[in-house]
Order: sequence, then structure tokens, then C-alpha cells
Amino acid sequence: MSTGPVPEGKRTVFCVKLQRELEGLDEVPFEGHPLGQKIYENVSKQAWKMWVEHMKMLMNEYRLNLGTPEAQEFLLQQMDNYFFGPGAAVPENYVPQQGH
Repeated sequence: MSTGPVPEGKRTVFCVKLQRELEGLDEVPFEGHPLGQKIYENVSKQAWKMWVEHMKMLMNEYRLNLGTPEAQEFLLQQMDNYFFGPGAAVPENYVPQQGH
């Protein structure tokens, strides 16, 4: 994972998660949702990749079905917390996998 300079012509953002100027996302996630625009303006590609890994863990641990509005709303709330709040919830009995 590169933490070097941003490639020429790429959009940069001051990443709220990593607290430095980094390459921004190519497109707005969750087009039409206010959180998507907020993420596009304030979250780097690097931090987004970290979130995607965290989201996979949440989906597995909580056995979320993204076809339900409840699961979607839960993930949006966790995403908001992850980037702009106190951090996303970790399941009570979650133990991170070792050796990655």
C-alpha cells in the first residue's frame, strides 16, 4: 500500500481517518446519500480500503443481510462512526484473526 505522493492529476483530500493529504476516492459512494458525499470529500482511498475490511468483519460477525433496510442503516451508521465519530462498533466477543 503506497503512502507516497499522490499521482499527478489525481484528486486529493485531507483524510479525516489518517489525518493527512492523500488520494481521494474516484467516485461518490452511496450516490444520493449525504454520507456518501461527506465520505467523498473527507476520506482517502487508503482509509476507504481499511473501512471495507472492517465492514466485511461486521457483516460476518453480525451476519448482516444487506438486502434489508435495517442492515443497510446499521452499516451506514457504523461507517459514519468509523470516519466521523468515536469509531465503529466491534462485536462484543470479536477476536481479530492473527497472522494476516
